[in-house]
Amino acid sequence: MAQELIPACAWIVDDTGFPKKGDKSVGVARQYSGTLGKVANCQVAVSLHLATDEASMPLNYQLYLPQEWTDNPERLQKAGAPAGASFKTKWQLALDLIDEALGWDLPLGVVVCDIAYGKVNDFRQGLLDRRLCYMAEIESKTIVLAPPPMSKPSRGRPKEAREKLHTISVKDLSKSLPSWHWKTIRWREGTKKRLVSRFAAIRVAPAHGYSQNKQLPPRQWLLIEWLTGQAEPCKFWFSNLPPQAGLRRLVRLAKIRWRVEQNYQQQKEELGLDHYEGRGYLGWHHHVTLSMVAYGFLLLETILGKKNAWIDPSDDSMVDPENPGSVPYMQEKGSPSPIIDNNLT
Repeated sequence: MAQELIPACAWIVDDTGFPKKGDKSVGVARQYSGTLGKVANCQVAVSLHLATDEASMPLNYQLYLPQEWTDNPERLQKAGAPAGASFKTKWQLALDLIDEALGWDLPLGVVVCDIAYGKVNDFRQGLLDRRLCYMAEIESKTIVLAPPPMSKPSRGRPKEAREKLHTISVKDLSKSLPSWHWKTIRWREGTKKRLVSRFAAIRVAPAHGYSQNKQLPPRQWLLIEWLTGQAEPCKFWFSNLPPQAGLRRLVRLAKIRWRVEQNYQQQKEELGLDHYEGRGYLGWHHHVTLSMVAYGFLLLETILGKKNAWIDPSDDSMVDPENPGSVPYMQEKGSPSPIIDNNLT
């Protein structure tokens, strides 16, 4: 599937909820579910997806075990969870999924995540430690370093401008940007209209740890979205893509995360991702794995359909009889197959 989804441009990290009744299903607890948009009795799983501009597919899922489960070894044992399982936050599970995927010889993509992961400094640092590029949504109150406003020189001997660093929230910084920073970008066709908004991107230095004199992260992009007609900006992202990255590329990556929602919806509505009625840890992971395989098969069929081609890679008779040394040739859909004899039963 990875060979079909080339060129890959993103690895998307997210999580999804599975509503449940009772307290026996492994990992079930009263917790926030993005699927339901509220705190409810449910399971939550962290997932990693491979995405291109045209398609995406889930690579892996990991069930999140709340602390009330990991603090109860007997309860974990009854549910068949791995012995010695310890509590891990969702962002730690996401890094585990990324580490596993790095060993699969997959095409690397920019790690894209929403604010639940992007606001965690340790998660972004984990991506930097792995030398991975990211596009991480952050909170409006996130602070960066910025020079103070220039003061007017006093009369007489001019004073040298002193550029003392101070901290400022990304929200306040974005409001101070001149109008020429903002560009209108259209990034894709929606179901009813082409999606468009105003964006600006500047290079900044994240300032978490600055007051404790800790080593600061490297300078990176701050991408800002400000909807027309709104009183203030609505979304912010950090990205460690190189300085040469253009505004359109930054926007394209920030907005590609919608594909993971499409993956969840299709897996749940068409492939029963959230229909598992067992209670065990291993059974749950078997179920979601089969759902991923089914999704991959359907996606592959869609890709081949778009190519308007038919080929049976298992049959050597697809070689052009006029040129036996050639590669297998492609048949247009709807035309007779050279390897099917309608007289055979």
